[in-house]
Formats: sequence, C-alpha cells, structure tokens
Amino acid sequence: MTVDVHQHLWTPAFVDALRRRTAAPRLDGWTLHTDGEPPYQVNPSDHDLAARLALNSDLALALVSLSSPLGIESLPPGEAWPIIDAYHEDALALPAPFGAWAATCLSEIDPDRLAKSLDTRGFAGLQLPATAVRDAAGLAGVAPLLDALTERDLPLFVHPGPAPEAEEPEGALVPGWWPAVVPYVQQMHAAWYAFAAFGRARHPRLRVCFSLLAGLAPLHSERLANRGGEGRGQVDPGLFLETSSYGPRAIDAIIRELGVDVVVSGSDQPYATAPDPGLGDAAWHAIAVTNPNRLLNRKESRQ
Repeated sequence: MTVDVHQHLWTPAFVDALRRRTAAPRLDGWTLHTDGEPPYQVNPSDHDLAARLALNSDLALALVSLSSPLGIESLPPGEAWPIIDAYHEDALALPAPFGAWAATCLSEIDPDRLAKSLDTRGFAGLQLPATAVRDAAGLAGVAPLLDALTERDLPLFVHPGPAPEAEEPEGALVPGWWPAVVPYVQQMHAAWYAFAAFGRARHPRLRVCFSLLAGLAPLHSERLANRGGEGRGQVDPGLFLETSSYGPRAIDAIIRELGVDVVVSGSDQPYATAPDPGLGDAAWHAIAVTNPNRLLNRKESRQ
C-alpha cells in the first residue's frame, strides 16, 4: 500500500476563511499574506481537487494537513477555531484516497476538544508546528495533547511553523526561498532534539513523524556525541522521518546514519511511502535490511 503522509490542499471553506480575514494570515484573491514571509502568489491549480485526484491516482491514502507556517494554530481561539473548523470539515469530506491530520488551537490548549475529534471523526493523528515543540517549555505546554494521542495510539506529525520576519539591513531584499531553507529547517532541527531531550521521557509510547527529514538533525549525531550526548547507534524506534523536498543525497545520508546498529521489528510499520527517489542499491539495502521502516520514502516492491 502506497501512502503519502504530507499533502496540503486548500479547500473552498478554508480559502474563504482566509479571505475574510483583514490581518495576517490572510488571502487577497490568491495572494497570501503572513507575518514572517513576503507576499506569496498562490497557484490555484495547486489546490484543484480534480487535478490532485489525478496526481494521487496511485495512492491508497493521502493525508492532508493544515498549513502550519500560516500561524493559524497560534491565533487567539476566537480567530483560530473558525479556520481550523473550516479545514476540518472540508478535509474530512474529501473523497478517497484522502485522509486528514487533525489541527488544534495552541493559544488555549483544549485536550478534551482534541480527544472528541480523534474519537469521532477519523483523523490519522495530530499535526503540530515545530515552533510548538522546539524546547522544553513548548513540549510541556502541549503535553495534554500528546497524552491524548498516546491514549489512542495515534501519531504526532511535526511540520514547520511560522517563520519569524527576517531582520535585514534597510533596503535588503530577503529572497523568497529564505523561510523554507533557513527557519523551517532550524525549527525542525530543534524539534527533533527537543523531543529527544525533553519529550520522550514524558511520552514513552508516542510515535512521532518529522517532516523534511527533521531538518537533517540526525546527521549531527557526531557533534552530539562530542558534546556529551548519545550519538550514533542511539535511534528511537518511535521516530519517523518524512522526506518532503529532499532528494537522493540527503535521503541517502539520513538512512545510513539511522541504520547503524538498528534493526526495527516487523511490527514497526511506516506511516507513508513515496515514489522511488533514485537511491542506489547500497542505500536501498540500508532501508530494507539494516533499518527497515524508519524512513518514510519507499516503494512497496522494495519492502
């Protein structure tokens, strides 16, 4: 079964909710305004349902999620919930092969509301922005939400959150790629190590999937070991990685790092697979034999 754990599809109710706003995050036509990034011209065809269904024709399941970089989860409850509810309603109404991650308001934590949604609406789990789980204080704040997931044996999906506004000299132009390449990666890196340092002991059974290879955080194991932490070979079997926009070189390095002295049991199943990224035979051996089911980017024929 081929599953894609990470898709965004802006449905009509979600788009309308953003267009009704007068402050960021908001949509002006198809121009997106956020606090930390320059205005972005959204391509409507990227969110066309018929086109997406055609692209997903070979998938058994495609999980959509709220676009956390917009900062919706951190808005005051009266602003956040109408947008989240619009996302939930439309996402759950999408035809097969779609499924959805739940979203929640972070400015006023409501584990009971999340629990009810998880129990009655069929969400795959919960997505949180990395900005909410990148340090001890953040993890402590969302602990009731993570408890609700653990009680239901459902996973957490960690996605980049809002990018802070870049501080540049007057007249400097921040390139459009900056948020995705710098703050998004930094957030994911921090979230990976924060969960290892502060989250795992509090949530020993929680499964967590980090998008965009956790900002390549696992590749820093040598530096971690040199600074007194547990380095290579210390792999948490409850952590998973999703590849996002990375290609063969980064994926190859990650699977070799996480594959050292680690053998995962056959019951440890991935939450997503993706098309063959063009890895060599040695890398596929690491995925299939040394460290099966850890990296969420594999072909069924390779399993």
